[in-house]
Amino acid sequence: MQNKRDKLSVFISLILRHNPQAAGISLDEFGYASVEELIKGVNKTGRSLDFETLKTIVKEDKKNRYSFNESMTLIRANQGHSLNVKVSLRELAPPEFLYHGTAKGSLNSILSSGINKRNRLYVHLSDNKETALQVGKRHGVPVVLTVESGKMYRDGHRFYLSENNVWQVDFVPTEYLA
Repeated sequence: MQNKRDKLSVFISLILRHNPQAAGISLDEFGYASVEELIKGVNKTGRSLDFETLKTIVKEDKKNRYSFNESMTLIRANQGHSLNVKVSLRELAPPEFLYHGTAKGSLNSILSSGINKRNRLYVHLSDNKETALQVGKRHGVPVVLTVESGKMYRDGHRFYLSENNVWQVDFVPTEYLA
């Protein structure tokens, strides 16, 4: 049952972060989808989703990817969008160092041109090396880069913290890679 929920969670992440059309739904300007429409849309793809399963996916997601509105009639991804949505991010001073997990194959490009957001709205950074390592493993042989985020902030770069505690920034220039 867990594996089935994991696969549903990945599909829901695709829908809410990148491609709502995959379930024939739309998102509002803040990235919210109607829970009812999401469930119907997922079920139309041949998968099986009900409200209780969706609540379990949201509650048990280790990365806290999703959130409901107060009435649980709307759902959204907390961060990681490639779509232009207005997610609630708090602008904050970051800790002195943050970490970025990537694949060894991307290292030369990063060291020559910095960390780019590519197809996302922001570069994602972690406040601990373990999380960054897990992110890097998803892309190949992992490498964890240390970002001098405190220095970046003092130099005028703006940092944001998502609801699920992922630090985000527009770009990390090479001079801030320790």
